[in-house]
Amino acid sequence: MRMRKIFRHLHLWLSVPFGLIITLICFSGAMLVFETEITQLCRPDLYYVEEVKAAPLPAHRLMEMAAAKLPDGTEATGLTVQADPRRSWQVSLSQPRRASLSIDPYTGEVLGRNERAPFFSVMFRLHRWLLDSARPDRGLFVGKLIVGVSTLLFVVILVSGIVVWWPRNRKALTNSLKIPLRKGTARFQYGLHVAGGMYTLVFLLVMALTGLTWSFSWYRDGVYKIFGADASQNQTHASSANREKDAASESAKEASKNRQTEADGQSRRPDTRTTTYAHWQRVYEELSAQNKGFEQITIGDGNASVSWGKWGNQRAADRYAFDPESGEITSITRYKESPRAGKLRGWLYSLHVGSWGGIPTRILYFIAALVGATLPLTGYYLWIKRLLRRKSGRQ
Repeated sequence: MRMRKIFRHLHLWLSVPFGLIITLICFSGAMLVFETEITQLCRPDLYYVEEVKAAPLPAHRLMEMAAAKLPDGTEATGLTVQADPRRSWQVSLSQPRRASLSIDPYTGEVLGRNERAPFFSVMFRLHRWLLDSARPDRGLFVGKLIVGVSTLLFVVILVSGIVVWWPRNRKALTNSLKIPLRKGTARFQYGLHVAGGMYTLVFLLVMALTGLTWSFSWYRDGVYKIFGADASQNQTHASSANREKDAASESAKEASKNRQTEADGQSRRPDTRTTTYAHWQRVYEELSAQNKGFEQITIGDGNASVSWGKWGNQRAADRYAFDPESGEITSITRYKESPRAGKLRGWLYSLHVGSWGGIPTRILYFIAALVGATLPLTGYYLWIKRLLRRKSGRQ
């Protein structure tokens, strides 16, 4: 009983100051679960072609056509080919970071720039940094720190909640898993708080524990060490927040600049990479023939990757190196032979966003994140109601 009382106080006094922040983190995370599908649904002109023809244009020809549309100082650096014949292909750009264009593979028409919708940009920044941003004149990234601390304490709150409300027998367990709908607001809020927390506990813990790897380097290094991965190979994971943060602002500025450039009919740089692109079609044909059932193939300058989008690590891919002058494949690194750090990084991401099990797990994650957002709110309701009841009792 004494232990349960300690955990009850721990659960309450951590939830009171950090509850609203946890609500914002969970809610914004839920909004990001189906970002890709919603974006494609709202912008079919960017992600789907009007007409599927017998065969797409050669890869090198598409790259040349895309390069001719780019402003000075920007190069077409890669091509992502989708297995779905209805989908447009993506041309990666040298700047800003992670920028790309959609192109119709059958006509070579540039459909537009792929940009994150403003709503999802806000949700992402809210989820990761509470809308804060790093500034050179300030060493401490406050928003990122608050999110990290809140997520860490959320783990403690979840565990302490189970200790406090774990039933003593099977009958009590059955009752605690019910959410009464016809017994008044207080009973409903109590049921939603207790039963909702129990139903979503595992999902919320997985999201929180994996999310912490983006908040604290010491935690991330510890996770990598536990799973026997070399932390020194983790530079991509460690710096991902800065890249994504910079990309959001740079992409918007560059998009505005490029639209104005196109409208004014300003000069375009001449294509100087025809030789580099010349053998990309050969590479694509060879990889597609060797990898039946692939989801997408990405080709760059002397390198390529093939992914399948199956259950598990959604970033799993076989990687190839080829001679840019001949298109001959020179080396292959299968996913199973990849460094453990790279595999772990992909697994942590897939576990965090729920993509590891396809649409079913993402639906479960979406529901769990929404329920997680309500837990602090129902907790506040129960706490305030108890305070008012005690106050009225003394009067």
